[in-house]
Amino acid sequence: MVTSAGTKGNVVTSSLAGALAVMVAVYTAGGVSGAHLNPAFSLAMALVGQLPWWKFPIFVAVQIFGSFIAAAAVYALYYDAIWSYSNGTLTTSGPRETASIFATYPAEYLSLPNGFLDQVLGTAVLIMGILAITDTRNHAVPRGLEPVAVALLVLAIEVSMGSNCGCPINPARDFGPRLFTLLAGWGAEVFRGSAWWWVPVVAPLVGAALGTALYQLFVAFHHPEEKEEEEDGGRARRQTKH
Repeated sequence: MVTSAGTKGNVVTSSLAGALAVMVAVYTAGGVSGAHLNPAFSLAMALVGQLPWWKFPIFVAVQIFGSFIAAAAVYALYYDAIWSYSNGTLTTSGPRETASIFATYPAEYLSLPNGFLDQVLGTAVLIMGILAITDTRNHAVPRGLEPVAVALLVLAIEVSMGSNCGCPINPARDFGPRLFTLLAGWGAEVFRGSAWWWVPVVAPLVGAALGTALYQLFVAFHHPEEKEEEEDGGRARRQTKH
C-alpha cells in the first residue's frame, strides 16, 4: 500500500489481509500452542488461569521473534519496491518514508495520552471478544469456526479503530518489526524519532488486563452454576469414554 502510493491497496484491503492472516495463523497454531500470537492474549490467558505464569515470558519472546522474522520476510519480498519508492534512502518520516510498512507510527494530530488510550481500548475490545468467542458457557461459536470469528473481530477493530495509529493491539507485532527496521537500515530513528514506540508495547498489556477484568466481572461471574455443573459432568463422561 505504501510503495504503490495507495494505487494497489488501501486501509480496508490492508485490514482485510491482516484479519485473514490472523485466521490462517489461528488455524495453523491453534492445536499446538492455543494460537498465542499476541502477548496481550497470553497475558489474558495467564490472568484467567489458562496459561502458567512461567510460560508467559517464553511465549512473549517467541512471539517477538516470530514478528521479527515476518518483518524480514516482508522486506525480502518487497525489497525492490521499498528501495525504488524510497529513492535509496530508508526514512521514518517524510513523503517517502517506508518505516510504517513494518511498525506503527501515530498520526500527526495524535497525542501520547490519546494514543495510549487508543491502544488500551482497542486491545480491551479484542480480549473481551476473544474471551466471549472461546467461552463455551456463552453463545459458543460452532466448533472449528473460532478462527473465523476472531478474524472478523480483528477486522472490525482495525477498520473502526485504526485511523489514529494503525491499530497494532499486539506488542510483538509492533516491537519485533520495529527492531528489524533498526537493524535493516532505518536506524535508531525508529525508536528515538518520537516517544511513541513504547505505547504499542505497554498499552495493549494494560488493555488486556482491563478487557479480562471486564469480561470476568460482567459476564463470566454471572454464568448459572447449574450450567457449569452440567458441562463439567459432560466433560467427565467424555473423558471416561476415552
